[in-house]
Amino acid sequence: MKNASVILLFILSFFSNKLYSQSGSDTTIYLLTCSPGVATYSIYGHSALRVVIPHLQTDQVYNWGVFDFSTPNFAWKFAKGKLNYLLGVYSYDRFVQEYFIEKRSIISQKINFDSSEKWKLLDLIRINLLPENRLYRYDFFYDDCSTRIRDLLEKAVGSKLIYPPDETNRIPTFRAKVGEYQKNYPWLKMGVDLIMGTPGDKKADFRDRMFLPVDLQRNLTQAVVNRDRKMIPLLSTAEYILEFDPPVVKSRFYLTPIFIFTLIFIITVFVSAIYRKGKLINLIDIIIFSLFSVLSLLMIFFNFFTDHQQMRWNLNIIWFNPFIVLSLFCLLFKRAGEHWFRIVFYLSVVFLPLIIIVPYAINSSFVPVILILVLRSSIRGNFKWNPLSVAE
Repeated sequence: MKNASVILLFILSFFSNKLYSQSGSDTTIYLLTCSPGVATYSIYGHSALRVVIPHLQTDQVYNWGVFDFSTPNFAWKFAKGKLNYLLGVYSYDRFVQEYFIEKRSIISQKINFDSSEKWKLLDLIRINLLPENRLYRYDFFYDDCSTRIRDLLEKAVGSKLIYPPDETNRIPTFRAKVGEYQKNYPWLKMGVDLIMGTPGDKKADFRDRMFLPVDLQRNLTQAVVNRDRKMIPLLSTAEYILEFDPPVVKSRFYLTPIFIFTLIFIITVFVSAIYRKGKLINLIDIIIFSLFSVLSLLMIFFNFFTDHQQMRWNLNIIWFNPFIVLSLFCLLFKRAGEHWFRIVFYLSVVFLPLIIIVPYAINSSFVPVILILVLRSSIRGNFKWNPLSVAE
């Protein structure tokens, strides 16, 4: 998923005519798979197609993972799921040079197409390059730089392309597949688990898993083309264009979300026991409920006001609920509002068992955060059973 500034495309009409008019006999097409980087946008790797046409002396790379940082209202469009990605075209040398600078490996595999299949694929690329087609609405699971390549290859080969059967008892979820790349980035994983809704817990079958570049390369390597009853591997043996050691990412436990939030929870317990009322504890609660209110509003936004389907039906809205905002208003305007705090408490307590029931969908780092909310909402709710309840 290569994100970059705007790529200057070739003059489309001129380039498209050249691409369309050549024969596929001397053309070679490769799948390029780039290893994950260390930047947030690059940890999932990247996929592209390389097309070499000797008689035209062209060697180009087609990249469906480009977007423009200078797009007006970029952040808002990204959050709303309305940011357009586009097909960019690089010279092969430039593409390799960029990954050399980033010290990221590139694997190249020739695609074993016959002349008619090459012609079909090149024509599909030509159509993709048309001004009305080169922009597309990005979807992380179903329409990205990898799935675009998968879809073009499937269209070029048709029913002759055969995937191996999936292991039905070992099909991972989309969340689990994404999590494989986030294991060394606990804060990123926590953030993704926070905003990803239940669509992320859908099973990702053999074909679905190709939304990730490394899985695209791995799965297409297992695919075959049925050509006159001969099973021809879709991809040739992998060759390294660039080879670097994987980046070493050290994750210190004392800097992980679970450690930091647990420490904050312990501190909150001690402060709650010492300061039952007064300006200090009021200020602390305003800070706590302000932060939770921001996250509550984000939950509402991502559940109901974004086109990102992966963020819909998010169970975290149970504990990051709108009643937290009402509780904050009570604190700011010095109203009792015990009933709002009690609703927040009950919803938080109800959510805790879900961590045991669906541990694969709930990040363990949420536990101490939820306990902070349970503690302070129960105190502000003035439950008689709670010895720390605020006595006004």
